[in-house]
Amino acid sequence: MAHARVRKGARTASPSIGARRHKYVYAFADGKAEGSSALRHLLGGKGCELAEMTNLGVTVPPGFTITTEAWAAYSAGGRKHPAELWEQGLASLARPRAAPSRLRALGRPRLHAGHDGYCPQPRSQ
Repeated sequence: MAHARVRKGARTASPSIGARRHKYVYAFADGKAEGSSALRHLLGGKGCELAEMTNLGVTVPPGFTITTEAWAAYSAGGRKHPAELWEQGLASLARPRAAPSRLRALGRPRLHAGHDGYCPQPRSQ
């Protein structure tokens, strides 16, 4: 069997190919969203619609969506969240965002959360 030659300067597989960083957090604020309806498989129904409304200019409170890949990594990892998720979530919370003027008029901003999928029950001890 002949060995394939690698031409000089050609890209080869990186030893850290399995260490690819995943994007687990998609932010939306100030009329710009990192997601869209094309990412429904990652963001779920609510997440992609919030991103679409933000991109269309609808007044949406700033926030972020955690992907379905994060849930899969949590489930596969023995119910431990991946390190990247925590870092990305903190980075999203640290981004300065101006509340839209219509929301400021309402007074103190309110936080709302929802989910489409499975919600694990607390383990009995």
